[in-house]
Amino acid sequence: MLSACHRSRVARSRKGGWTSHNGEVPSWGSFSYAFGPLVAVAALALLVLILRWAFAHGDSVVAAPAQPGTPADYGLLVPVAEPTSRADAQQMVGRLRGAGISSGVADTTEGMRVMVWPDDAVRAEQVLGSRQE
Repeated sequence: MLSACHRSRVARSRKGGWTSHNGEVPSWGSFSYAFGPLVAVAALALLVLILRWAFAHGDSVVAAPAQPGTPADYGLLVPVAEPTSRADAQQMVGRLRGAGISSGVADTTEGMRVMVWPDDAVRAEQVLGSRQE
């Protein structure tokens, strides 16, 4: 005998047998059993390719750490002072910014340098020279 739940999904056919109300299951022939695993393998292969691309070594979109160069390697910036420590360099930069001069510290292959734009170089040397004497 069929349970109540099972009876709701099946009905008696005219010939006396039980039949399903769900309709027929589509058949894709002899390859239908392999369709599910093939889709899973294809999805896994796509995921592997995406992850290999994402974690590949070589050209990176992330910038490499800065490498120090000679004082002449900093483009238009001109060195105006050679501080002996990082604190001394920050103090010089503070004095220059107080005088309205844009400046920065660069770690070069020859040590730290306080760098300014060429138009401000003479004034920066005057500002830093007046305090050092």
